[in-house]
Amino acid sequence: MRLLDQAKVDYTLITFPYDQQAAIQDRVFSDPDFDLSSLYKTLVAKGDKTGICVAVIPIDQQLSYKKLAKLSGNKKMTMLPLKDLQQTTGYVRGGCSPIGMKKAFPTWIDLSAEHKSSITVNAGQRGALIQLVPQQLAAQLTPGLFVDICS
Repeated sequence: MRLLDQAKVDYTLITFPYDQQAAIQDRVFSDPDFDLSSLYKTLVAKGDKTGICVAVIPIDQQLSYKKLAKLSGNKKMTMLPLKDLQQTTGYVRGGCSPIGMKKAFPTWIDLSAEHKSSITVNAGQRGALIQLVPQQLAAQLTPGLFVDICS
């Protein structure tokens, strides 16, 4: 949130009690006004040639490793092993945000976000989300591009 404030990006903070046993859709959104279609998850993948890539996709979609590999200049992509997540990004599972990672990794945001008025992503800790304009996420907060990366 400090980075958002420094970049003068408007956002809304959404907090909820974190229960790692529950699916995120069940954790947060007893609020009937929350648009679940605006919720995007952050995935960290590793390419065989270029290394770490960040993918931001709708919560109900699956990442296409084949599409991400092609876009990022790799032959093969795998998810970053969980044991390496915190050391690589600075975040733990369930709290990984595309914003403020230890390094500015290439970030691929699913095309479905490009024309939305807002999307919601993890805020960097379990139990906290940030709602913001996707163009600001791509242009001001990450080295992000809008691409088709879901299967």
